[in-house]
Order: sequence, then C-alpha cells, then structure tokens
Amino acid sequence: MALFEGYERRIDKITSVLNKYGMSSLEEAKKICDEKGIDVYNIVKGIQPICFENACWAYILGAAIAIKKGLTKAADCAEAIGEGLQAFCIPGSVADDRKVGLGHGNLAAMLLREETKCFAFLAGHESFAAAEGAIGIAKSANKVRKEPLKVILNGLGKDAAQIISRINGFTYVQTKFDYYTGKVNVVREIAYSKGERAKVKCYGADDVREGVAIMHLEGVDVSITGNSTNPTRFQHPVAGTYKKECYEMGKKYFSVASGGGTGRTLHPDNMAAGPASYGMTDTMGRMHSDAQFAGSSSVPAHVEMMGFLGMGNNPMVGATVAVSVAIEESAK
Repeated sequence: MALFEGYERRIDKITSVLNKYGMSSLEEAKKICDEKGIDVYNIVKGIQPICFENACWAYILGAAIAIKKGLTKAADCAEAIGEGLQAFCIPGSVADDRKVGLGHGNLAAMLLREETKCFAFLAGHESFAAAEGAIGIAKSANKVRKEPLKVILNGLGKDAAQIISRINGFTYVQTKFDYYTGKVNVVREIAYSKGERAKVKCYGADDVREGVAIMHLEGVDVSITGNSTNPTRFQHPVAGTYKKECYEMGKKYFSVASGGGTGRTLHPDNMAAGPASYGMTDTMGRMHSDAQFAGSSSVPAHVEMMGFLGMGNNPMVGATVAVSVAIEESAK
C-alpha cells in the first residue's frame, strides 16, 4: 500500500535523496527520528490537522536529513528540512520549478535567527491557516531564540481581526489611522488568553494605507502574504508598498508570496497555458516577492495540486519551525 498521496510520481526522487544520506527507506528515516524521541508525524498533524499524509512523511525525511548531518541548531535544521520537502516536489511541477521546498526551509531558518525581529502573516482574516501557522511559531520558535520573535497577523477588517483573536487566544490590537498625517495609533489591546498565544498580535486594517502603516509600526522584517479573498485589495499591495518604502529607508525586508499558480483567482491570462499561466495573484506576487510559494496559503489540496505537499503554506511555516526546534531540543 502506498504510504502517501502521489507516491508513484514522487518516490524515485525521494529514493535518490534517501540514498544520498545513507538511508534505504522512509521507514528508516522515521526510525532515525523516533530514536531521538521526535514524533514528527504528530507535530505536523498538530499544526494543521487536515494536512495530507505526504506532508507528514516529507517532514520525517527532512528531520532525518538534519539528524544525519549532525545538526544541532534549529536554524540549520530548518535548511536541511527544506531538502526533505524539496524531495517531495513532483518533477516538472510548479512547486519543483520554484524550489518551494528549499524556500520553506530557508524561510523557517530566517525566523529562527536573531536578525529577524518581527514576522507578519499578511493575510486576509478569512483564512484560519494564518492562525495555525502563527500558533506553530509562537509555541516553538522562542524556545531556541535569545530574543523572542514578534509574530503578528495583519489583514483587512477590524471585526475579522477581533474574531480571529478571540477564537485563537491572540491579542487583538485595534488601530485608528489618521489619513491627514499618515500616522497609525493604537486605540486598545485585548488579550484573549494568557501565555504563548497571547503574544501573537492580530491587527485589522481598513485599507492598504493603514495596512502599510501597521507594518512600519511593528518594524516587520519578514512576511508571507495570504491569497484569500482580498489578494488584490490588500495583501499584495501592502507587501509591495511596504517593500518600496523599506527600500527608500535602507531597511531590509524579505517578502514571501504565498499562492499563485495554475488558474488561481482573477486570472488575466489564458488558463489553457496550465502551469505557465499567470493568474492575477501569481502576477502580483512576482512583483514584490523575494520567494514565491505555490498554491494556497491555507488549502492542502491546492498546494498538492501545484506538485508540492498537502498542507497550506501558512501552517507549513509553523510546522518547519516546530520540527526544527524539536530537533535542537532533542540534541540538548
């Protein structure tokens, strides 16, 4: 019986990576993780319970590579995990072409290194996947960092931000933007829990200008855009505008565009071009991103359709960080 979805299309590439690191099978990779007391499968399922089996096995392979390499620092482990994720990309797919697996490893490594002070899920609040990703990071990243990583959600709509905060136990930050001066002011903060979840701040904006002002307020260093119902109205314009303004200020800002790919919403081009088709969200992502992921920020099936794993891009960020931290902690 096949271990996971798309087994036949993936296994040749996976086998070559296993052999490179002296492993004969994925079962052996799992044994390597188990011997270190790292339950990779349940760490991944715990972040997005609806993820596919192939996501769990990709992280098992990535973790085994990190262990085989003798890595003990979470940021280095994240890069090695990226190799495992990349091995699962179907040859010739959008995900394979964009090296999305390696991209996820490198993104998680950035969040685990001290140079990154603030990470933003720049998402439409319709997506719970941003929350799943944020929880994964909040629970684990700060176990290995000297200075805690600030994690924020920044999306369209103040009511939506408050609802997401309340459901997930985040801190809702209500802001008021002054269109005359261009300054954003914090009106109030409501923490909906105590502990690690409350450290995640959730902002709701009325429009792009306020969204950009929130990015400056928190000094965002790295962000990932969602691609929910407001990609053209909020996420991509905010990332692009903030990037331009950071460039003018001489500030480093690394922008990741989640989403895009075959026939994504609002496509200006002929979808008949298949993977070569530029959907509108895909096009906007290419305009500002330093790294572009493939498929939905939230829906496992859409990321799988791009030739990658059955897991939303936002939860995947949390999973990569969480598994990397588990490896460092086991090494201690």
